[in-house]
Amino acid sequence: MTQARETVTFKPGEVILYPGVPGPRDRVYRVLEGLVRLEAVDEEGNALTLRLVRPGGYFGEEALAGMERSYFAEAVTEVVAEPLPKEPHPEEIRQVLLSLAQALSESYRRIERLATQRLKNRMAAAILELAETPLAHEEQEGLVLRATHDELAAAVGSVRETVTKVIGELTREGYIRSGYGKIILKDIKGLKELARSRGDGR
Repeated sequence: MTQARETVTFKPGEVILYPGVPGPRDRVYRVLEGLVRLEAVDEEGNALTLRLVRPGGYFGEEALAGMERSYFAEAVTEVVAEPLPKEPHPEEIRQVLLSLAQALSESYRRIERLATQRLKNRMAAAILELAETPLAHEEQEGLVLRATHDELAAAVGSVRETVTKVIGELTREGYIRSGYGKIILKDIKGLKELARSRGDGR
């Protein structure tokens, strides 16, 4: 019979992993519940979301090879995770590789958006991506995303002040409705079309 493994719980906003060379106690984690954000922060404190790790996904893979980590791993919601043993089973290694392949594909798409799309279009894509995470719930007023302008700025590689202007533009055009710490998706089809567009080359 397979022995049950330990799990660890992290509170929203808690930093799970820090940049640097993994220590002897570092592990690869598999997310069981919640959402983890991998984020790079520059010397001025500007953040860029590198990847969102949903349930079933892995993070902290640097511990397998002792490679230096360049990001913070932060719990966005309450997170329940399972640390993998220092010498994972071959099937677990295969699952980690599959997770990495998917993460790499998502990273390519994120880089392409940063390089080719206007901020408004990147914002639409980011809102849709976050809407597929535990940050979003169906409520009486529709699909509601609980995210701050700072979190959205990190998702699109911008700053809060600029993101606030774009949110206002999307609101005026009827794609969303914005409230304190939340965004209500009013026109999901329109957001998808906007996310696929480069912004008419402007």
